[in-house]
Amino acid sequence: METSPQVSILHRGDLLTVSIGGSWKMGTPLPSQAREALAAVRTGGARGLLLRCEALAAWDSSLLVFLMQLVRAAQERDLDIRRELPHGLERLVQLAFAVPAKQGASRTVRQQGIVADLGTAVLALPGKLGEFAAFVGDVTLALLRFLTGRSQMRRQDLLTAMYECGVLSLPIISLTSLLFGLILAFVGAVQLTQFGAQIYVAGLVGIGMLRVMGAVMVGVVMSGRVGASFAALIGTMQVNEEVDALSTLGISPIDFLVLPRMLALTLMVPLLTVYADLMGILGGFFVGVAMLDLSALEYLNATVRMVSFSHGIIGLSYAVVFGVIIALSGCYQGIRCGRSAQAVGKATTTAVVHGIVGIIVATAIITVLCNVLKV
Repeated sequence: METSPQVSILHRGDLLTVSIGGSWKMGTPLPSQAREALAAVRTGGARGLLLRCEALAAWDSSLLVFLMQLVRAAQERDLDIRRELPHGLERLVQLAFAVPAKQGASRTVRQQGIVADLGTAVLALPGKLGEFAAFVGDVTLALLRFLTGRSQMRRQDLLTAMYECGVLSLPIISLTSLLFGLILAFVGAVQLTQFGAQIYVAGLVGIGMLRVMGAVMVGVVMSGRVGASFAALIGTMQVNEEVDALSTLGISPIDFLVLPRMLALTLMVPLLTVYADLMGILGGFFVGVAMLDLSALEYLNATVRMVSFSHGIIGLSYAVVFGVIIALSGCYQGIRCGRSAQAVGKATTTAVVHGIVGIIVATAIITVLCNVLKV
C-alpha cells in the first residue's frame, strides 16, 4: 500500500537533518513539511545539512526535484552538505550537479517596454545595414568573377536553379495571374458598364498587368515560394556546417550557393512576368467575352490598340529588380542563419517578409520615378 510523501525536520545544534520517507509520485501534493524544510535551509541558522531517507517507498523524478532544491539552497548559503541516500538516488543527484548550468540556457522573460524595444532595434540597425552591405559587396565581387570567367559557380547549379525557379513555378503563377486578371476585369466592369464603356476593360486589364501588377504578383509568389526555399536550404547547410566545409575546401560559398540562385531569379522572374501578363490578359478576356457581351476579336483589337510596348518594358524593369531583391533576401538570411532548427525557421520567415516589403518599397520608388520621367 502506497503512502503519501513524508518529510521530517530535526535541528541538532548547527546541523539541520531532513529525513524523507513515504511514496513520492508525480501529481501527489507535497506535505507542508517540504516547504518548511526549504525555508529552514534558506533562512535558518544551521551550518550543515544532512539528507537521509527513512522508510522510503516508491519514488520518481518528483523526489529528485525536491532534493535538488534542497541542495541548491544549501549551496547558495555554503552549508556543509552530507547525504545518506540510496545508491540510485545518490547517483542521480550527483549527475544533476555534475555539469554546471550553462549561462543563458534557461528561458528568460524580458520586461522591456515598447520604447526600449524600439531603441534596441534602432541601435542594432547600423550593424545590420553594415552586414547587408558587406553581403551585397561579396555578391558583386562574385558577379564580376563570373563575368571575367574566374567564378567557381557550376553551370549545372545555375540550370537547376533556373528549372526550380521557372518551370516548377508555372502552375502557381498560372493560377494566380489568371485569377488576378479576372479580378481586374470584374472591378473595372462594375464602373465602366454604367457608362457603356465596357470595351475599356481590355485596356484596364492589359495596362494593369503589363505595367505593374503582373510583376508584383510574380514577385510576391516567388518571394513566398523561392525566397523561403533559398533561406531554408542555405540555413540548413549552415546548421550542418556544410557552408564551413566549402570555405575549408577553398570554395567560395557566395560563388557556389548564392550566385547561381541570384542569376536564376534575375533571369526567370522577367520571363515569368511575361507569362503572367499573358495569363492575366486571358483572364480579362474570359470576363469580357462571357459577361460583357464583347466579341473575341473586338476585345483583342482593343487590347492591342490601348496597350503600348512601353508598358511591357516598364513591367520587365520591375521584374528584374524584384528578382534581385528576392534572391538577396533569401540568400542573405540563409548565409546569416544561426546554428539551430529554430534559427532556420526564423530565417525562412524573415526572408519572405523582407522580400515582400522590399517588393512593395521598390514598386513605390519605381512608380514615382516613372511618373517623374513621364514614361
